[in-house]
Amino acid sequence: MASDSGALLIRGAQRLGIALDPAACERLLVYLAELMKWSRRINLIARETEEEQAIEVHFLDSLTLLPLLQQAETPVHLLDIGTGAGFPGLVLACVLPEARFTLVEPRQKRVSFLRHLVRTLGLTNTEVVADRIEPNAAAWCGRFSHITSRAVAEPGVFLPLVRPLLLPTTRVILMLAREAALAGVEQHASGPWRIVETRRFTLPFSSAPRLLAVVCSD
Repeated sequence: MASDSGALLIRGAQRLGIALDPAACERLLVYLAELMKWSRRINLIARETEEEQAIEVHFLDSLTLLPLLQQAETPVHLLDIGTGAGFPGLVLACVLPEARFTLVEPRQKRVSFLRHLVRTLGLTNTEVVADRIEPNAAAWCGRFSHITSRAVAEPGVFLPLVRPLLLPTTRVILMLAREAALAGVEQHASGPWRIVETRRFTLPFSSAPRLLAVVCSD
């Protein structure tokens, strides 16, 4: 099954225009195996999720942020808020060893899973913080080059949450399924906000629509 999963992961990434080196692919397959094993005991992903579906919905969806990080002109330090089982932050950490990642997750069982994976994969570029973002906002202002989340998808909720963390150079990456979710972002009261870039695509097997919007605070 591992070889089938590896082929599916590589093929899906290629359809997204992403090349995975063998070491990164191996780390992701170990991650996938641990995810499926732990999910039988604790609530990480929906229990009925098959391995093939997890590859697309969780791993490939997370990898869509990779080109945005690779094009950064300054060192990358990504904050992933409410990372859950590590999406997208831990997936990206597996393929970008030169970047830094801070994963924030308040639920202790998920934190245990994340820290287990960081140790198992030997990731020296990843910190897992067992907390919510609000208590750390003042101390973390300006620490991150990029901020994202899959858990808080609504921009009207997410942007005010991260506003205290930002410098003008910080990029917020919104992971969305619908174009309509961007309506009114630049006029939101927590701003001013500016949409720097948008990327529209579909997931490679289900053709589910996705939109990445890069936002900054002017």
